[in-house]
Amino acid sequence: YLTKPADVDDILAAFNPDGSSPDPNADLETPSLARVEWEHIQRVLSDCDGNLSEAARRLGMHRRSLQRKAGRKRPAK
Repeated sequence: YLTKPADVDDILAAFNPDGSSPDPNADLETPSLARVEWEHIQRVLSDCDGNLSEAARRLGMHRRSLQRKAGRKRPAK
């Protein structure tokens, strides 16, 4: 339990009782541009219920280009 008023340091210390401050960037890995593009295309396709023509319009690209990029395997991290 924390007593009021509690500042940010008190709250963070409650989640990390051993006293060490967690490094917010310790487990974060920057994805590649190809990976981000592929995930965005997949998200837009999902929003369009798989309709390739509508997804191409939303992304502002040619339908065939989108079809080619969407058919690729997921890029490595």
